[in-house]
Amino acid sequence: MRKEDVENYIKEGMEVRNQINAEQIFEIGIKAAERIKKGGKLVLFGNGGSAADAQHIAAELVGRFEKERKPLPALALHTNTSSLTAIANDYSFDSVYSRQVEAFCSPIDVVIGLSTSGNSPNVVKGLEAAINKGCFVVAFTGIGGGKCSEVATSTIKIASKRTSIIQECHIAVGHMISKIIEDYVFS
Repeated sequence: MRKEDVENYIKEGMEVRNQINAEQIFEIGIKAAERIKKGGKLVLFGNGGSAADAQHIAAELVGRFEKERKPLPALALHTNTSSLTAIANDYSFDSVYSRQVEAFCSPIDVVIGLSTSGNSPNVVKGLEAAINKGCFVVAFTGIGGGKCSEVATSTIKIASKRTSIIQECHIAVGHMISKIIEDYVFS
């Protein structure tokens, strides 16, 4: 990689980030905040880097984002390795999130599935299970949206096919939603 490649990567990332729909993020953040204020929780899941992003977003709410405050209920479903591996072994890896959504979610909850392609079978099934439970369901995807966008109530589509840039934007969106929730709940 050359210096020019680094500069081009930065430029590409900035161009993609400038296309993020602020109004959509604000609407999702407010809907999530209203549900959390009424006793709901935020449930997140994804694979690989998207799992790390899901865990990061959950931590912003359980810990704190920018304010000293009480913790907010949020969890990433991949962090219980015993459940994850048992479900994958006894059923299939495609069921690791849907089984947990069925176990832990209620209609007041907000469920966010992260998939850069939008087509991860376990994320799609998790989102479908959340729709069936009556949750507010959000997908974070790349440019095409994939099957996740066909299932979710709302989809944040990052205008890129490059996984790394999509994930960088997903965490930025997660931070914005965390800020909206934190400000709304503790205003």
